Formats: sequence, structure tokens, C-alpha cells
Amino acid sequence: MDKRQRANLFRERLLEAMSMKNITKSGLSRAANVDRSTVGQLLKNDHPRLPNAQLTAEAAEALGVSADWLLGLTNRPETPGDIVAAALSLSPAERTSADEQLLEWHKEAAGYKVRHVPATLPDILKTKDMLDWEYASVRERRLPEAYSAMQDQLEWLSSGVSDYEIALPIHEIEACAAGTAYYKNVEVGIRQEQLKFIADHCDQMFPRLRIFLFDAHRVFSSPVTIFGPNLAVVYVGQCYLAFREIERVKALSSHFDWLVREAVVDARNVPTYIRSLSNS
Repeated sequence: MDKRQRANLFRERLLEAMSMKNITKSGLSRAANVDRSTVGQLLKNDHPRLPNAQLTAEAAEALGVSADWLLGLTNRPETPGDIVAAALSLSPAERTSADEQLLEWHKEAAGYKVRHVPATLPDILKTKDMLDWEYASVRERRLPEAYSAMQDQLEWLSSGVSDYEIALPIHEIEACAAGTAYYKNVEVGIRQEQLKFIADHCDQMFPRLRIFLFDAHRVFSSPVTIFGPNLAVVYVGQCYLAFREIERVKALSSHFDWLVREAVVDARNVPTYIRSLSNS
């Protein structure tokens, strides 16, 4: 881009930013600490000119845009800090699906595929008795909210607005069936009911709901949910790490595809496999 082209682009973007900010020439001159005539020269059609670095920075700060955008070095008007904040954010995480933010993210992804690697069994497919057992050790028992939120998510899934894929370590299902590890103190009836609930919903909702079982000895994943093409959320315990930058979302989508390719039990066979564990 030659100097005249850049000067023309600067003038156009300066006018656009002034319009969006609803600021006049006089207002910009005061905010940038320059004469009104200096701002006027920047906005001339016939002989546009580029300002010095100081004036560029002052104008960008006054208008809430980046200097790089004014100069045509980027197509995003946000400041670098705002871009980072928009691309990566932290949201508090509740004990399970009681967090309303989860349902909002699901609704935001309406029409897109949702991909999910849960921390334990999928919250969206947990029974009331399993949630009751999980909440027994929580100081503030919010079982009614958790169960209601889970029901809302299951209703959302049943509505057919989005496909839902879940990649789950096979040892999670096996531990629930055997009453070991995380599920050591869960009554056998609760565990059997839980596995039947998952198997039945896999049958009823296939192919809208697909669960793939992978071997954690061969592949690994942290808990993550990918809400369509624009949002991916990693669960880190007390908070969710949310990514909105498209390349990061693509990378996590590719990671999920890898889990599906490496699955040791395909979605079509999951209900049969789960029932075989329950009957053994």
C-alpha cells in the first residue's frame, strides 16, 4: 500500500470511528490535544495526509480503536487488549450443570454441532439419584437447581436444534459399572439405573446424540466442550476457560475429531456395550 492509499484509508477509518463514537472534529481535537484545523486536514478529501505517531496514538485512544486499524495494518478496530479479552475469557464453574452459563452456551450454538468431553459421566445424561449422590459431599446442596438445569439441557437436546457428540474415556463407563474409582461408594442400583439411562437415550436419540468411547491409555483429553464453530470451553475446575478466536476453536475441534477416530467403541455400538457391562 503506497502512502496515498494509506492516507485515504486512514481518513475513511477515522471518519467511521468518529461516527461510531458520535464525536465531532472539535471533540476529537480536544481529546487528542491538537488544533481543530489539524483534524480537519486529516479529513480532507483532496489532500489526505498521515499524522505523526503521537497524533495517531491520541486519536486512536480517544476513539477507542487501535492505531493499527486506523493505519490499515489490521481489519479489527478493537485494541489488542480488547481482542485478547474477547478471544479468551474466564467464567466461574459450578459443581455440575447447575451453571446457567452452560445452558446459554448451548442455546448460542443452536443449529451447530456441540462436541463434549466430560469430566465424569456427561452431566446432560445423569440421573437424579446420581446427582443426589454427587451433591451429598457439597456444602451447599443445590440439587434442585442442578437437576433442573440438566433437564433443561436434555430438553434442549431432544428439541433437535443441534447434534451432540460426546467423547468419553471407556474407563469412566467401566468404573460406573463396577463401582470403582470415582463411583466406589455408589449403590449398585443407582449405578445400574444410570447406565441404563445413558444406553436408552443413546438408542432413542441416535444419530442426533452420539457417544464415542476412547481408551485413555492411548489418547487423552481434558474436559472440553466445543459449541459450534465460534466457541470452545475448557473446564479447569473452579472456572471455564472460554476461547472465541476461530483458530483456537478449530484446533480443539481437530482434537475432538482425533478422539472420535481413535474410539474403541463406535457410537452405534455404545448402548450394547453399556448394557453388556450392566449385565455382567
